[in-house]
Amino acid sequence: MFRERIIQFGEGGFLRSFVDVFIQKMNEQGLYDGKVVVVQPIPKGLIPVINEQSGEYHQFLRGIDNGTVVDECLEIHSISRGVDPYTDYAEYLKLAKNPDMHIIISNTTEAGIEYLGTESLTDAPPKSFPAKLTALLWQRYQAELPGFVILSCELIDNNGKELLACVLKYADLWNLPESFKTWVKEENDFCNTLVDRICTGYPKDDAEQFTARIGKTDKLMNTAEIFHLWVIEGHHEDIFPLQKAGINVIWTDDVKPYKKRKVRILNGGHTSMVLAARLYGLSTVKECLDDPTVSRFLKKAMFEEIIPTLGHEEEDIPFGNAVLERFANPFVKHQLLSIALNSVSKFKARVLPTILEYYEQKGTLPQCLTFSLAALIAFYRTDEANDGEEIMAFMKTASVSEILKKEEYWGRDLSFLKETVEHYYGLMEREGMAAAYEEVLK
Repeated sequence: MFRERIIQFGEGGFLRSFVDVFIQKMNEQGLYDGKVVVVQPIPKGLIPVINEQSGEYHQFLRGIDNGTVVDECLEIHSISRGVDPYTDYAEYLKLAKNPDMHIIISNTTEAGIEYLGTESLTDAPPKSFPAKLTALLWQRYQAELPGFVILSCELIDNNGKELLACVLKYADLWNLPESFKTWVKEENDFCNTLVDRICTGYPKDDAEQFTARIGKTDKLMNTAEIFHLWVIEGHHEDIFPLQKAGINVIWTDDVKPYKKRKVRILNGGHTSMVLAARLYGLSTVKECLDDPTVSRFLKKAMFEEIIPTLGHEEEDIPFGNAVLERFANPFVKHQLLSIALNSVSKFKARVLPTILEYYEQKGTLPQCLTFSLAALIAFYRTDEANDGEEIMAFMKTASVSEILKKEEYWGRDLSFLKETVEHYYGLMEREGMAAAYEEVLK
């Protein structure tokens, strides 16, 4: 008999394609005996559907694994039920008093970990996720039960520690005792984590085909790629045996190197490729990998410019090869315009650090990545750019020189890139993307 042992904030497609699948596999192998109670973190969500289906759904995992196309369907039973704190706050607080509960997992989007400072402990429920969590932990403390391992999966730096900081601020706001704050810090482990799996969600365009395949209606059926990685800053394999179940999980003292590798290679590869590719007339990542010119550009950027700056080629080259397989996934229609959203901030975080480190290490500029900055400027001249209004207005009319000097965007003056960026930008404007690609790849 499985016990309810995990509280999960977030009922969306990602966690159901990620951790809920992992728990299912641990349970099937007899390594774990836990089920998940899903908490809806915002007023509207899927809790009614989850309860209607008793937490059961079908998960499709599709992609390329070591050159082989994989398309599998798993029946997931790891969720016991859902709780909506907006309609039954008392039931939500009761979760804290279950001694079997020992893990909390969250994915409430990047904006979910926020301190508002306007809520009260008597709110039912408080608005923000950290405030809801603080109220839950207060109930746990009063019940004199052990704390939790808290696995924050939001895509922000130091996600676990940022969540802890918010909880402590709410404890101060609500005048909770020092002993509670000590208990929060010493009896709970707020783990920083890195999550990696592309989840493509409910297959809306192919719902009839998938329904026929499983032979029943499933409002929660979900799709994702084969690849997965979970890096957790902590060591809790003894109570949560993910590795033993064959899950690609890394328990570590420091998540930063793994995050750096993922952001530089996968996200940096995306950002350096998509804007030029869109100007070249392509629409999806798969089209980019199928196009000889764009594919060659991506491989040059990744293996000759990004990976050499990281200094761990023995580990980074296989990761890069896996990324190429993921980008070529025939089941994923990843739109370039979706990736292009807010490209200025993405370029600063994902690509610019590699340009700067490459220049510092080698004394020359990485041509593909500098080319991608020129493509960014050219893309922002078009009507397809999607960013903050002020950013789009400035990028559309400013000169290349003015853009490179905009420390507000880049964190520093990039005028030292001017000659190379202007060269590629001029080629794109005068002769088109094909000629520009030819120049950077010669």
